[in-house]
Amino acid sequence: MRPIVIYGDDALHEVAHPVTTFDQSLQDLIEDMFETMDAAPGVGLAAPQIGVSLRVFVYDYPTDEGTPRRGVAINPELLISPIEVREPDAADEEGCLSFPGERYPLLRADRALLRARDERGAAFELECDGWFARIMQHEFDHLNGIIYVDRLEAPFDRAADKVMRRNGWGKPGSSWMPGVDDLDA
Repeated sequence: MRPIVIYGDDALHEVAHPVTTFDQSLQDLIEDMFETMDAAPGVGLAAPQIGVSLRVFVYDYPTDEGTPRRGVAINPELLISPIEVREPDAADEEGCLSFPGERYPLLRADRALLRARDERGAAFELECDGWFARIMQHEFDHLNGIIYVDRLEAPFDRAADKVMRRNGWGKPGSSWMPGVDDLDA
């Protein structure tokens, strides 16, 4: 398990590097990511969130029928449907382990197609909709140096800025350890 870096850390604001070697160190990273995500608890975690600049994210979100849907996406591409233009509401709220304890509404595409490689390097495609599509977009953004609060519109952007200032975030060096630190992520 590894600490989760908080908004402001350089690793969260840079485009992550492609994975070029599928070896034991990658397997160890993926295991650490699942352990950290589960302890947080979260439904997704990108490598930059634990300070590793690689294009890797893990996810764990059941199907509508309750079937487990857990996996890893390495060097992903993401195609999304058009985003419906409307006012965001409570159903659009999302949170982030790197902006812990806060939730803000953000419009996202309702459908996404993920193309990626698994932990062995095998290519796969995954069609996603609803919240699962939201998770894919959120984690994919992390690989491109974008945190969901960077996408917020008024008045939610101002509320997030206020929380960031109050907590001393927005600069390198802040992190929290799931299962140890008492944060509501």
